[in-house]
Amino acid sequence: MRLPFILVLGGVIFSENVLADDLAAGRQVANMCRTCHGIDGYAAIPIAPHIGGEAQEYLEAQLWAFKTGARENEMMTVVASSLSEEQIKNVSAWYAAHEVVATLPAGVTAEDAPLACSGCHGADGVSVFPDAPNLAGETNIYIDTQLKAYKRGLREHEIMTYVAEELSDAKIREIANWFASIKLEITPIAR
Repeated sequence: MRLPFILVLGGVIFSENVLADDLAAGRQVANMCRTCHGIDGYAAIPIAPHIGGEAQEYLEAQLWAFKTGARENEMMTVVASSLSEEQIKNVSAWYAAHEVVATLPAGVTAEDAPLACSGCHGADGVSVFPDAPNLAGETNIYIDTQLKAYKRGLREHEIMTYVAEELSDAKIREIANWFASIKLEITPIAR
């Protein structure tokens, strides 16, 4: 049985998968992403998510979904369809190698987090599972839009579809505001 190799450099954890992919090549591909997501993965526009520090597996899965048409977005479908398998791995590794720190606002605790979300996305918005995205610091309009897309069947996911179906629009706004209020810092890897 082969155990995964983990290396810690400057406080950032790299798995052997990240090391196996070419981070410099990933940074080059990320130049296509920088207008919306920033070169460091901190979104420059409110309708794009922060992707710095996301799990590599999650990023790869989303890019493949856009590439194959399983998930649709006017911009992302065009961008992802032009990427090769190697480019998807490399750009995902680039963004995954960034460190994220989420800080709850003053006066609130992790116990105040939305129960329907914190089990997978973390009370501080930093995901506890590699196939769930970080929500810390996302704009409330982005989270609101995505939850309503699940609720209305415009996006489908084996868990999120059912979670969102049970949420009122007021509860969706409350959840969106919770995660939007969290301060997110993304530290790029050393270049």
